[in-house]
Amino acid sequence: MSARVSARAICLALLAVSAGLAHQDNAGVAKPQPRAASVYDELAKAPPKARAKRNPLEGESDAVPAGRNLFRQRCAECHGDNAEGGKKGPSLRAEEVQTSPPGAIFWVLTNGVVRRGMPVWSKLPEPQRWQLVSYIKSLGVKPADAAAGQ
Repeated sequence: MSARVSARAICLALLAVSAGLAHQDNAGVAKPQPRAASVYDELAKAPPKARAKRNPLEGESDAVPAGRNLFRQRCAECHGDNAEGGKKGPSLRAEEVQTSPPGAIFWVLTNGVVRRGMPVWSKLPEPQRWQLVSYIKSLGVKPADAAAGQ
C-alpha cells in the first residue's frame, strides 16, 4: 500500500512541476526570435584574410570614375542606376555595405552570391573589381528622405 501511495505522490509532484513549467513558458517570458536572414549577411561570411585586404587603388583619383563606368555596365541592371537597389539586387548604399571593409566587398564581388542571383565576377580583372569597390564605397549611406521628416 505504501508503495502505491509513494508512486502517486511522485506522479502528483511531477505533474505539479510540469504544470509550473508550462505556466512559466506562457507567462509572457519573451523567447528570443531567430534573426531573419539579411541579403547583406554574405559580407560577414568573408574570411578574415579577405576582410583584411586593403584596396590597392584607395586614393587613386581615377578609380571611382572607372568603377562608376563598370557599375553602369555590369551592376546597374540589378542594383539600380544609383545603387539604391533594383529588381534583383539590394541597395549598395545600405549601412551594412558602406561599413563593411573593402576586402569583404571585394570578396563578395569575386565569389558572387549565386543562390541570390549575384554573379561570380572572378574573371573580371582584379584591378577592375577594386575599381568597383572604390565606386561602391564612394557612394556612402543613402541619406534619409528630406520630405519624410516634414
